[in-house]
Amino acid sequence: MLEKLHNHLQINFPFLTGKKLLLAISGGVDSMVLLHLFQQIKFPIAVAHCNFQLRGLESFEDQKFVQDYAESNNIPFYSTIFDTNAFAEDYQVSIQMAARELRYHWFYELLDSESYDYIVTAHHADDNLETFIINLSRGTGLDGLSGIPAVNDKVVRPLLNFSREEIEAYANKNNVPWREDSSNASTKYLRNKIRHELVPILKEINPEFLASFQKTQSYLQEAQQMVEDASILVYQQVANEVNSEIHFDLQKLQQLPNYHAYLYSWLKNYGFSDWTAIQDLVESQTGKQVFSPSFRLLKDRSNLILSPNAEQLEGDFFIEKGQMEVKIPLNMILCKVTDISKSSNSSIFVDEDKLSFPLQIRKWRDGDVFQPFGMNGQTKKISKLFKDEKLSLFEKESKWLLCSDQEIVWVIGMRADERFKIEESTKNIINISVHP
Repeated sequence: MLEKLHNHLQINFPFLTGKKLLLAISGGVDSMVLLHLFQQIKFPIAVAHCNFQLRGLESFEDQKFVQDYAESNNIPFYSTIFDTNAFAEDYQVSIQMAARELRYHWFYELLDSESYDYIVTAHHADDNLETFIINLSRGTGLDGLSGIPAVNDKVVRPLLNFSREEIEAYANKNNVPWREDSSNASTKYLRNKIRHELVPILKEINPEFLASFQKTQSYLQEAQQMVEDASILVYQQVANEVNSEIHFDLQKLQQLPNYHAYLYSWLKNYGFSDWTAIQDLVESQTGKQVFSPSFRLLKDRSNLILSPNAEQLEGDFFIEKGQMEVKIPLNMILCKVTDISKSSNSSIFVDEDKLSFPLQIRKWRDGDVFQPFGMNGQTKKISKLFKDEKLSLFEKESKWLLCSDQEIVWVIGMRADERFKIEESTKNIINISVHP
C-alpha cells in the first residue's frame, strides 16, 4: 500500500511535493493509517485533532491517544474542543453537518495561522460509495453522484483509491495503533446503516462491487466535466453580463433542446431552489419575478435578468439604545425577552449588558475579524467565512455587519459572534431579528 500511495501521489498529487501538510487525525484506523503512511513518505506534516464532545469520556481519550502518538513521534500537534450539540441546536442543523462545518472552519484557520499549505483527510473508497448511496437515496444530479472530490480547494484526499479492507490490512500488518469509535457500530445514523446493512449485500451480490462502482463513478465524473464544458460554451452564446446583472436571451435559450438543464447549471449557485417557478417564468408575462435569498430573476420582455435582490446601500447606520425597529438598510426588530428559543440565521439572542450603544450597521470590509459562535473564542476573517460558504461576488457585496463599539456582534443572516452570547449570569436579553 505504501508503494501504491507513493506512486499515486507522484502521478496525481505532484503539487504536494515540498508542501507543509496538516493531517486531520481522529484516532480511527483510517486516519492513523494515513498518518503512518505519510510518516514513511517523509512529508513535512502536522496533526490536527477535533474533539466534538459527542461520546463523553471516549472523546477525550481519543484526543489524548492522538496527542500521545504525535508527541512520541515528534510530530507537531494541534487540537480543539467543540460544543457540537449546542452549535447544531443553535443553527438547526444535524450533528453531522455541525461537526463538518466546525472542523473545516478550524482547519482553514490553522492553515492561515500556522502557515500550512494543505489539509489532508483519510476519506477512502468505501466512504465514497456510502456518500453516493446517501445522495442517490435523497435524489440528486451528476454533482451528487460524482463522489467526494480528491482535491477541493485546500483539502486533499489521497486515499480515495483505497478500500477500507486495504486500510485495515495495512494497519494490522504494520501494527498501526488506533482507537475504535463505538458510535460506528450503531445503525441509528444513515451512513452506518448503509455501511453495515446495505453495502455487505451489494458486495455479496458482486464481490467486485467496489471496483465496479469506482469505474462507474469515473465515467460519471467524465460526463460531469463534459456537461460543465458544454454549459460554459452555451452560456457564452446566451448570456450577456451588464454591470451587476446577467441577461439571458430568451429566444436563444428556448432554441436549446433542454434549456431547463442549462438554467439549472447557471443558477444553482445563486441560491435558487424553486425550479418549477423558474421554468414557468420563461413562459410568463413581463414583470414576473422569482427570488432566492440574495438574488432575483426577472422576466423582462425578451430576457431573463439575474440581479442582486436588494439595493446596494452605502454608508453606516446606527441603532440607539431603546430603539426597537430599523427600516434601513435592513428591516430589523429588536425586542427585550425573558427567555430564549432557538437562534437561526435570521434571529439571534444577545446579552444586552455586553452591548455598547449606539449599535452600528455597516458593510463588511477587508480585514474584518470576528469570533464565530460555537468556536471557543477562535477568530475568523469575514472574507474567510464568505469563502468557506462559497458566496458569490454579489452575495458578498450584499452582506451587512451589526457592530458594537467596533466589535462584530452578528454577520447578519449568517453567524453570530461568541462574545455577545447568553450566559447563566445574563440578566438582560435582546432578540435581534431580520425580516424580508
